[in-house]
Amino acid sequence: MLRRNLLALGALAALPALPRGARALVPAGGDKPGEVVRTHALSLLAEPSLPRDFPHWPWANPAAPKGGEVVLSRLGSFDSFNPFILRGTSDPGIGLIYDTLMAGNPDEATAEYGLLAETVELPADRKGVSFELREAARWHDGKPVTAEDVVFTFNALRTQGRPFYRAYWADVAEVVAESPRRVTFRFRDAGNRELAQILGDMPVLPKHWWEGRDFARPSLDTPLGSGPYRLERFEPNRSTVYRRVEDYWARDLGVRRGLNNFDTIRYEYFRDTTVAFEAFKAGQTDFRQENVARDWATGYDFPAARRNLVKREEIPHQIPTGMQCFAVNLRRPLFQNARVRRALIEIFDFEWMNANLFYGAYTRTSSFFSNSDFAARGLPEGRERTILEGFRGRVPDAVFTEEYKLPVTDGSGNNRAGLRRALALLREAGWTVRDRRLVNAQGQPFEFEILLQGATFERVALPYVQWLERLGIAARVRTVDPAQYQVRIDAFDYDMTVDGQGQGFSPGNEQRDYWTCAKARENGSQNVAGICDPAIDELVELVIAAPDYDELVARTRALDRVLQHHDFVIPHWHSRTFRIAFWDKFGRPDRNPRYGLAFPTAWWLDPARDRALTEARRA
Repeated sequence: MLRRNLLALGALAALPALPRGARALVPAGGDKPGEVVRTHALSLLAEPSLPRDFPHWPWANPAAPKGGEVVLSRLGSFDSFNPFILRGTSDPGIGLIYDTLMAGNPDEATAEYGLLAETVELPADRKGVSFELREAARWHDGKPVTAEDVVFTFNALRTQGRPFYRAYWADVAEVVAESPRRVTFRFRDAGNRELAQILGDMPVLPKHWWEGRDFARPSLDTPLGSGPYRLERFEPNRSTVYRRVEDYWARDLGVRRGLNNFDTIRYEYFRDTTVAFEAFKAGQTDFRQENVARDWATGYDFPAARRNLVKREEIPHQIPTGMQCFAVNLRRPLFQNARVRRALIEIFDFEWMNANLFYGAYTRTSSFFSNSDFAARGLPEGRERTILEGFRGRVPDAVFTEEYKLPVTDGSGNNRAGLRRALALLREAGWTVRDRRLVNAQGQPFEFEILLQGATFERVALPYVQWLERLGIAARVRTVDPAQYQVRIDAFDYDMTVDGQGQGFSPGNEQRDYWTCAKARENGSQNVAGICDPAIDELVELVIAAPDYDELVARTRALDRVLQHHDFVIPHWHSRTFRIAFWDKFGRPDRNPRYGLAFPTAWWLDPARDRALTEARRA
């Protein structure tokens, strides 16, 4: 469950903007050290597979018909169309109106190709990057996209945007518009190998539209973009409608041909997941990505599904799954003792939950970089151990002697061994049971609140509350609407909450926002747990500066291992498939890209299926 993806700007972006990582960039056509390189594409893992003039993504259908409408559901409400700032709750579909400098290919792990940028230039010393914009690039009002727009966007996001941007782009020294179509970013040093590519992920905003407007203020003004859709109409807190731009400037580029096929994309807002599911079953919305194992197992026995009008599929993917968890707020004194945190882990009975709540659908997550090469395994060896030796005495001793393992139960719900271990740890931390309550030496009770967004996780949190109660811990669950939840998360106003740290194929600059001291103190950062440890800060910088892939693996595993052994979070679970349900009226490409779902970007309305579905529903 990813809490934020600030660069993707919503699930309907052309593809998810996965965090990049520290590896020497591989331009298309190879890279000769010490030479200026001009290229159309960059990658962090291997040479980009597609030439400059490729006609379309290999997985997309360039002949896909245009037309029709797709209706999707959203939870909560919105009061802004500015997703780049802390204030307000933005409609996530607004990402449809913006183009980025480069576009990623969800069939290649870390490759991206020019979109707004026609050419990328890397200087010989690799201490910068220049983007030359396409002459045809246009805003929806017909004005050209210029280098000044890029400079404005970068400065606005870094000075007034969410803290994420300041962390992600911290090593950029300056940005200069060298001509109307050429913009250059200069770096503080050459060690941040990923920086050129993550700048390519940046959505570009129109300077002329924002002049006279307060960028830091939430607004329902209809924004101007350059992307494949424009915002057509909306009802605050109820719905938004995005209309395909008929004369979209990039419609014939290889990175866009065969995509963005629906004439309109409409979001309908619902207050809770149950109502949203009922709306889908009634045909008020068209597509659902199912994240609740119980609903996937038992919730699709309704008339339309039995008549095969609603299809269900599980699509395997190769995306790193990161860490979903209950995160404690280390800013609270209650959770600052590592023994207390480990006790909370011992009490959590995943095996019972997986059997009784999830129908055996999930795998327990133990690594912050799960389902990837970067997950720590066994005991540290070779280069990883050498790195960790440099931190001996500053990281837990168990890092060197014990493989990190989570407790395993028999799934019966009778977790006596775990409760005994937890109670022993709590006693070592100064807690005792008195009158069936766990109290400290001052007689203060062990109590806290679990903050949730929506009712989905109540069925997970409530059994956990009961298990905690067996040791005299008074936990309570508080469920709030998404807008209130986001305000409290940004202000670090919680004891425990559900969090998710998404990881990409090559970890890098985004790790600053997850784990470092500076971000633990900065409202709105993604350091939800409030982790602040100088050794972890140093490991993060080592990850960012890794010179090659093998070194990146070793450094990231060292970081993962230290995070594990601090017991900062109560790990949850992960799945390696997309579970989707949809009304049978769509066409789609012959295959799915390896690292993305490609809905609704590459799907289309099939007229014959749509007619057949309409007739069947009338019958």
